[in-house]
Amino acid sequence: MIAVGVLLAMLAVSAWTDARSHTIYNWNCYPGIIAGVVLNSAGLGLSESGTTGFWFAIAGFLSCGLIMLTAFVFFAMGGGDVKLLAMIGSFLGLQSGIETLLWTFSIGFVFGISAIIWRHGFIGIVRRSLEHAVAVAKARSWIPLHQDEKKPLEQGLFLAPSALIATCIVVWPELIRILI
Repeated sequence: MIAVGVLLAMLAVSAWTDARSHTIYNWNCYPGIIAGVVLNSAGLGLSESGTTGFWFAIAGFLSCGLIMLTAFVFFAMGGGDVKLLAMIGSFLGLQSGIETLLWTFSIGFVFGISAIIWRHGFIGIVRRSLEHAVAVAKARSWIPLHQDEKKPLEQGLFLAPSALIATCIVVWPELIRILI
């Protein structure tokens, strides 16, 4: 279970740097990916030691990494987010890695929406949305948003803090089982 402690420590560092400067550093993610593979191969993670642990880590790394790479290519996702979730996959394997990835996006979405509402107000957002809907209905076709209308929607998700919370949610039952 040493691997879970190492992962949580690395995620705490990433969460701090992401919240502070919107940056997830390579110096944290690359050693984390290697640590996930090594610790799982040594039997200090969520899998058995040896080749089983190695392939457990590689499957998680590739699955989470490729899903995030797709998000990077098609959406406005940062490269640090890709490496962060690939690192989580190398520690948690395929199933728990994907579960963590889904939790991360869900929590990040809630944080993002909350930040938009906090900054621009719920009433203002509803009012502007209704005004745009009326304009679209009058024009009988889609009207693209102006650049100033898109600005409030360009809120970053802070995926590293979301990933830290998501990882705690996913590994909590395993930690309780070990501690009891």
